[in-house]
Amino acid sequence: MGDMMAKKFQLPLQTFNLILGFMVWVILSSLLSYIKQDIPIPADRLALVTAIPVVLGSILRIPFGYYANVIGSRLVFMISFILLLFPVYYISEANSLSDLIIGGIFLGIGGAVFSVGVTSIPKYFPKEKHGLVNGIYGLGNAGTAISTFAAPVLADRYGWSTTIKLYLILLLVFVVINFFLGDRKEKRMKTPLMKEIKAVYKNEKLWLFSMFYFITFGLFVALTVFLPNFLVTNFELTRVDAGIRTAGFIVLCTLMRPVGGWLGDKFKPNYLLMIVFAGLTLSSILLAFSPSIRLYTVGCLSIALCAGIGNGVIFKLVPQYFSKQAGTVNGIVSMMGGLGGFFPPLILSAIHSITGQYSIGFMALSQVALASLILVLWMHYTDKLKVSDEVFRSTGQGILVTDAAGVIKSINPAFTVLTGLTEKEALNQKPSILKSGKQSRAFYDEMWNNIRTSGQWQGEIWNRRKNGEEYLQLLTINTVRDESGDVVRYVGSFSDITPHN
Repeated sequence: MGDMMAKKFQLPLQTFNLILGFMVWVILSSLLSYIKQDIPIPADRLALVTAIPVVLGSILRIPFGYYANVIGSRLVFMISFILLLFPVYYISEANSLSDLIIGGIFLGIGGAVFSVGVTSIPKYFPKEKHGLVNGIYGLGNAGTAISTFAAPVLADRYGWSTTIKLYLILLLVFVVINFFLGDRKEKRMKTPLMKEIKAVYKNEKLWLFSMFYFITFGLFVALTVFLPNFLVTNFELTRVDAGIRTAGFIVLCTLMRPVGGWLGDKFKPNYLLMIVFAGLTLSSILLAFSPSIRLYTVGCLSIALCAGIGNGVIFKLVPQYFSKQAGTVNGIVSMMGGLGGFFPPLILSAIHSITGQYSIGFMALSQVALASLILVLWMHYTDKLKVSDEVFRSTGQGILVTDAAGVIKSINPAFTVLTGLTEKEALNQKPSILKSGKQSRAFYDEMWNNIRTSGQWQGEIWNRRKNGEEYLQLLTINTVRDESGDVVRYVGSFSDITPHN
């Protein structure tokens, strides 16, 4: 009974763990406008301070995802929260830019815990629900919204240093909660990390998913850390107003994540990703024209909508393609998403310092989103070709494909089994190499006359194997034409129907 209760608690428990991790992860960006009143920070270093936590938070996702399989999510979460006590306290006592950077690096542990849940949670649910449950777990992104909204309110009343110390209490509470409610008997896998990496690093799907998540989650993180300061300086909003608007962006993006996972369970994920990247392309173009605050809000919320759905869809795809190495692949993909949040704020800041505007940066973003749309289209059609190739190679019927002149250009493994001829022996030959001599010339004339007039023929025919044995086959020949109606190839499929006494 205790084990059953522990399993039922895992989705809500790990989701709240992620909320806390992300709350801690964005402490600096949430309170930067308050901190810089006490600690001098050069304008060109502001983006660096907010981006620093993203680095370790991204890189650690690979080992965190792996060790979630090795020692279980309960221990990984507990150890993470204990380790976070030190940088949180250190930052609360910071009095220099160096203190903020050093402490900020280790705040990354809060962002790294993301890969723990996406590895652990699917163990408790059937495959057809993986998109939805990973999407629900992804609601933990709301932790960034909670900090972005609540931290400035608390800092107004108690000061930024005391506000940060309050996070220490939350961390200790969650260490205790995980100790008692975490699943001690979670299913574990102990394949060496390098062996798992070697098994997946040549798979192009890994790097495509990484790029897609680099953009969708990267946009979420980037705008989360970029918007509070940008809205204050560019549109002259109050700090609290900017925090509320940023929180709205975060909430919408976060709520769309389980929607994206649920849609991924119901519809073809590739089609959904096409819509996502088309939407991101158009939204980024809108932001590139530096519109009014109203249109800027529309562009940002459109990005939140598309990025949130994309985040959910991608983590529906990962366990679908990498069931045995889900922990490591989740770590690599989510690491790339985290790094996607590191670079845009720095690039936007650098472009602004050179040109005085952000338009070029957003236009570049639109081009990256457009490139991703093209890659999704490519992935979709290569998947279809792969399925066709698998059917071609796995079917029990012998298949040969000829060009318009009747020269064999392709055969499947069943062709070799049925005829004894290898691919090397059959290619660039004519099907007449199989003739037994039992059919008359008139038989073949009638057969080809039917093929020319109706485009196909089916019937019984005696042929000869490589070893000279004659056998009766049921043969179907179909004509393939191009758009102009010209014959481009013939496809023959056959099976052995020789009567046996």
